[in-house]
Amino acid sequence: MLQSSVKKPVSDIMSTKLETIRTSESAKEAAKKMLDKNVSSLVVVDDDGQAIGIVTERDITRGVCIHDVLSKEFKVHHLMTSPLSTIDPNLSVEMAANLMLQDKVRHLIVKEGDKTVGILTATNFIDYLNEQLDPMDPHARVLKTLKDEI
Repeated sequence: MLQSSVKKPVSDIMSTKLETIRTSESAKEAAKKMLDKNVSSLVVVDDDGQAIGIVTERDITRGVCIHDVLSKEFKVHHLMTSPLSTIDPNLSVEMAANLMLQDKVRHLIVKEGDKTVGILTATNFIDYLNEQLDPMDPHARVLKTLKDEI
């Protein structure tokens, strides 16, 4: 059973560690970086370090396979999603969930003004929901299994 709680802001559950990549790098380089850093996405940045897009494992898989090209030759700028779906760190977790559903995305970039301060992913939501559940609740075990598979 979910415990009652005060609505948390996005900043309480987001990840502040962002892994980035440039548009000119290849799909192969992106996949290797995701593997090395144990992340499912990379924030694509321009020459000034500003976030301009996101590339996910799913983008790489679909992009390289659909276009039947070598991953070392296919550039991130062909794969990335842009513009980004963003959210303010002070907005509620519930608003973030609604935005993800509305925009049909699995990642939200957290921005304070023009500054990128974090990322919100499905894993963050699983952790948040797990905090709300009694550890003996069968739903907690389902969420743990889900997190292990993401």
